[in-house]
Amino acid sequence: MKLATLTLATLLAFGGGAYAQAPAPGTIKSDTATIRADRKDIREDRRETRKDARAGDKDAVKADVAERKADREKLREDKAKRRADVKAKRDAK
Repeated sequence: MKLATLTLATLLAFGGGAYAQAPAPGTIKSDTATIRADRKDIREDRRETRKDARAGDKDAVKADVAERKADREKLREDKAKRRADVKAKRDAK
C-alpha cells in the first residue's frame, strides 16, 4: 500500500471524529427553555392536584396524577436530549 493511500485511509477512518456533528447554534438554549417549561407544567399539575384533593374530586386527582406522570416522562426525555446535545457540542470541539 502506498503512503498516500495509507494516509488517506487513516484520515478517513479516524479523522471523522474531528468533524463530528455539532448541534445547531441555539439548540442547547432552546432545550433548556423547554426543560424550564416542563418543570413549570409539573408545578402547575401539582397545584391542580392539591386543589382537586381539597375539593374531594377523586377522578380529577387521578387525571392530574396521570398528567403529571406524563409531564415527568417528557422532562426526562428533554433532559436526555440536552445532555446528548451538550456532549455532541463538547465532542465536536
